[in-house]
Amino acid sequence: MSGRILLTGVTGQVGGELAATLAAVGEVVAPARDEMDLANPASVREKVRAIRPRWIVNPAAYTAVDKAESEPDLAYAINAEAVRAIGEEARKIGAGVIHFSTDYVFDGTGNAPYRETDATGPVSVYGASKLAGERALVESGAGYMVFRTSWVYGAKGKNFLRTILKAAKERERLRIVADQHGAPTWSRDLARMTAQVIGRIEASGAGRELTEALGESGGIYHAAGAGETTWFGFAAEAIERLREREPGAKLAEVEAITTSEYPTPAKRPLNSRLSCARLAATFDWRMMDWRDSLREVMTEV
Repeated sequence: MSGRILLTGVTGQVGGELAATLAAVGEVVAPARDEMDLANPASVREKVRAIRPRWIVNPAAYTAVDKAESEPDLAYAINAEAVRAIGEEARKIGAGVIHFSTDYVFDGTGNAPYRETDATGPVSVYGASKLAGERALVESGAGYMVFRTSWVYGAKGKNFLRTILKAAKERERLRIVADQHGAPTWSRDLARMTAQVIGRIEASGAGRELTEALGESGGIYHAAGAGETTWFGFAAEAIERLREREPGAKLAEVEAITTSEYPTPAKRPLNSRLSCARLAATFDWRMMDWRDSLREVMTEV
């Protein structure tokens, strides 16, 4: 067991899966929002000091990408200042921090999968706030790992898959963007990966300070579904799986459109591909191919 784990965002997609998965790794303490307000750094510091965890796992975030354009202060408070508070308090007690970030820290140009060492350049407030959070954690001096992921979904919560499956039963036609490329990532796969990484670090750091072990194998990692598709491709595959399950159902036809045909307040990256080679090389973990994870998730929705 890895001691006490402070988990944020337990009501979210990734947080909910982590609550179940990390219970086998250590004692999970998951404060409710009224106990630990991520928009209030003082609240964050107080809770870390009270719990004194060995690990802090932070999947919580301000994720309203479009709304962030008109609420930058709140986005930065949760996505950057809360992370700074977590990192600084973790450093004081020698706790390790696992923080989740996003492909939105990149500008989305090019066709190659982004590596951890590639230059960042967010094109939205959301992306900029998440990048600020990464930098705040690095500057805090805590032992840390950042997992950048993309297109997270699962059987529960608010996500693209659940929205599409519902809309497919209610409409005749769906117009879906087909020029943004990436890979859907199952929230449970992220949770399982996190548990494995904690176990590996604990094993390699036996008899040493956790900060020292994280100094060797910590840092920034990409953790997104294997393979690639577009939002259109994801939607079409999901609806096809639904047709197989419900052969008599009348489901919407899917039409491919461009990003310019679906304007949004926040600019989206056209290239969300992430190379996960470092994760595989360091921790022997390969993220599931998005088609395989979709088949599993479809048995639960």
